[in-house]
Amino acid sequence: MRSFVRAAPVTAQRCGIARKRPGRLVVGEGTGEVRDAVRAHGPDAEPAALEPAPRRPSARAGLRVRRTEHRVPFDGAGRLLGRKGPCHMSHRRGPRFPTARRSPNLVREGGRTLRAPAPGEAIVLASGTRWFVGTVAVLCVVLVGSRSPGGSDAGRSRPVRPERDVVANRVMTWNLCNPCKESNAHRAAEIAAFAPQVLGVQEACVRDVEAIRDHLENIHGLVYHVRYGTVLNKRSRCGGTPWNPGAFGQAVLSAAPMTDHVGVEYPEGGSEDRGYMAVTTEVDGQKVRVFNTHLAQRRQESVRAGQAAVLATEVARHERAIVLGDFNAVPDAPELSRLWSLAVDADPGCRPAGTAAGTCRATTDWQSKFDYVFLRGIAPGEYRVHPSRYSDHHLFYADLDLA
Repeated sequence: MRSFVRAAPVTAQRCGIARKRPGRLVVGEGTGEVRDAVRAHGPDAEPAALEPAPRRPSARAGLRVRRTEHRVPFDGAGRLLGRKGPCHMSHRRGPRFPTARRSPNLVREGGRTLRAPAPGEAIVLASGTRWFVGTVAVLCVVLVGSRSPGGSDAGRSRPVRPERDVVANRVMTWNLCNPCKESNAHRAAEIAAFAPQVLGVQEACVRDVEAIRDHLENIHGLVYHVRYGTVLNKRSRCGGTPWNPGAFGQAVLSAAPMTDHVGVEYPEGGSEDRGYMAVTTEVDGQKVRVFNTHLAQRRQESVRAGQAAVLATEVARHERAIVLGDFNAVPDAPELSRLWSLAVDADPGCRPAGTAAGTCRATTDWQSKFDYVFLRGIAPGEYRVHPSRYSDHHLFYADLDLA
């Protein structure tokens, strides 16, 4: 039967226990190694109590082992009991002795018993741990510093001045084709190839225009201001969520700031809401009123006639104006007669009577002239119609003479 008794001298020596002082046995916590002496008296004496042995701090573990008292089990013959025999103590698992009192700061880790640091006590880390902590700290400083407001990324994302000049007297119109699901990066590259001072886009989602503007700035070095002429919020056109669908309509991008922005929805939109927008900006250093519109779809002539009349009334108020857009009508369509009486197209050979003779350049994949750059009080110069693989409408630009 197991009991706690005093060990006989011969048993203590055989088990490697050294004498320190009467009545006390000293054991190093967590090592299974008897550190000091046990009193060598008869088996009927009082049980021996454990007393912790002094131990140097463990630099490898980074912690100091706290001294802990134990009681040591002996059998009736005074032999020290262990797991596998009278003298066995496991080096890995520590002594399997019943504990009289254990420190609350002791923790087990990897088969060793360690003491957690007391409040206010410094922890001495091992050399390998110090290297690891130092490396992580340096990496954090480098990563955070590279994303700081003064870092290189912040400086390049929004250049204060454009890295490339636009063509100051060039204006352009382009129907982006929605929902064609084309890449906005490719659209931006098409626009950057001609670098207009002012650009009017139709069938435009706000999120697409924002992406195009960012690509123009960050990739091509062209900085534009933007204004929107939203006519509806439609998920099938511009995505979004049922409770927050994307905005759809027209937009004007200008290298110069824009003022007096207005957006008007036509009283009758036809099969889909339509409207126009207008801004005042600079072209070739001169202030000019710029309109951008998208009239009702084909086979809705009467609806387009009413829309064109509303637009013409507003254009007539300005001595000098530029009207960009997709009018969904050929030059000799009756609904465009009011506009022809106020302005000319940038294509000098294109007039209402010139369609049959084929003098108007087609601006769509189905070889129709639907897109216009109407000029009021401004002389047309060179122009170009550029087919694009990213839309069913061509890019149409004109270089103007505002002098």
